Amino acid sequence: MKTIRTYLYMLMLAMLPAASSAQSHDFELIKNLDIMHTAVRELDMHFVDTIDPGKVMETGINAMMQSLDPYTVYYPESDMDELKTMTTGKYAGIGAIIRTYTGRDYVSIEEPYENMPAAEAGLKAGDEILAIGGESMKGRANSYVSDHLRGEPDTKVSVTVRRPGVEDSLTFVLTRRIIALPSVPYYGMHCGYGYIFLDSFTENCSRDVMAAAIELKEQGAKGLILDLRGNGGGLMQEAINIVGLFVPKGTKVLETRGKLPQSVRSYQTARNPIDETIPLVVMVDDESASASEIVSGALQDLDRAVIVGTRTFGKGLVQSTRPLPYNGTLKLTTAKYYIPSGRCIQEIDYSKRGDNGQAQHIPDSLTHVFQTAAGRPVRDGGGIRPDVPVKQDTMPDIVYNLSMDVVLFDYVNKYCIEHETIAPVDDFVFTDDDYLQFRNFVENSDFQYVSQSSKALKSVRQIAQLEGLSDKAREEFDALAAKLQYDLKSDLDIFRDDVKKIVSMAIVTRYYYQRGTIAQSLKTDRFLRESVSVLDDPSRYASILKP
Repeated sequence: MKTIRTYLYMLMLAMLPAASSAQSHDFELIKNLDIMHTAVRELDMHFVDTIDPGKVMETGINAMMQSLDPYTVYYPESDMDELKTMTTGKYAGIGAIIRTYTGRDYVSIEEPYENMPAAEAGLKAGDEILAIGGESMKGRANSYVSDHLRGEPDTKVSVTVRRPGVEDSLTFVLTRRIIALPSVPYYGMHCGYGYIFLDSFTENCSRDVMAAAIELKEQGAKGLILDLRGNGGGLMQEAINIVGLFVPKGTKVLETRGKLPQSVRSYQTARNPIDETIPLVVMVDDESASASEIVSGALQDLDRAVIVGTRTFGKGLVQSTRPLPYNGTLKLTTAKYYIPSGRCIQEIDYSKRGDNGQAQHIPDSLTHVFQTAAGRPVRDGGGIRPDVPVKQDTMPDIVYNLSMDVVLFDYVNKYCIEHETIAPVDDFVFTDDDYLQFRNFVENSDFQYVSQSSKALKSVRQIAQLEGLSDKAREEFDALAAKLQYDLKSDLDIFRDDVKKIVSMAIVTRYYYQRGTIAQSLKTDRFLRESVSVLDDPSRYASILKP
């Protein structure tokens, strides 16, 4: 049965000589809203079980958002803290990363944040969380434990843990406070150049980058390396501010264009730079997205920095928030952004989908050539292409599986019990004797892993069975399966150096937190080596920017 509103709208359309496309669009909108309303009402009245209207509608809203793009998201009032944490990098809690390992009854503390309540109270990585506020956490999911650790600032929470090497459980009383995740968890001097790791584009991150850059210059940095690898982006204005640290005031950084007139805007730098001439390298990879691409792309278009690494993710879309009834919020894509050369680097066209429903990638053959300020050719679509490509390190299966398995976690717990302190990061070495102990620990554990090729073979066998061909190829399948089985002892030898890297980083993290992890990883970082190589050769640096 149609609603009165639908009838009135249909009557109005009938009185017009011809319905315009806009009117037709509006009618389709009203018609389908009417259908949705009626469908939910019928479900509520006639479905065999009582439905939860909130859950049903939220499921429908989320499905609708997912059909548009991954960045349009509905946040009900209960999830507003998640949105706030994304944009500000802040939340109220104890400041610790927690993790659940397969086969364990309790969630463990993976890493307490430096100078935050958990670390200050004495909680350590490796602690199993037995209870919070007296309530047992046995069998509880990560999200449940996290929700109980968070709360209003200045409220107290008791946390009972089981610590490796300690017989009795330990109880700590912590005072929650605003946890501000550091946007620049590490910066320092490397080979005479200043290195800055920017983790996220949250509020005031440009101020943190500026402070780090000024301090490094005072320490005598001959050039700067800004590391945006793995940085998925954040606030657009912070990206503009960071570009403004290195280019003249009033420089155009980007333009946004959307459906509504107010979405068409031009953005310029608003402050005087800290240095317009210091040699600058920006490191990126395939996880550098959004605001990271604004910074790297704008500095490339302005010929202000050499981009080193791999092609970036390719997100040229801008999101805004709109208030919804009952304190909800809609984060939605409202525009595309265009960097100084005039290009948009969006990789995927979400308006075009294949037969399987997947959005279509824009092929390189359909991208266009633009020019930087100095006339260098650059392309739109498909992210930022580096000026100096660096091959991404591949991760052997054994390394990935060790990093995900509890065996590494347990070994590091054991190592920390046996080593009260370790050398400073610059001097720390995971020795051959240490590795032998680790190898024995793994071989005597329950650690097992299956190769990707073995998993693929299993799928082929299942298909062959459905097609009635499995018996005919049984011997060949069995022979191939035997050859595809991993040899743990052999792999621990073959990939010794790769395994040592992840073990040493896991150990250093326990003693020196996130800054220690980053510093340790830089010791064997090929991206950093290439960046230093570019800066060490002024003629090469200049020829890249002004060929």
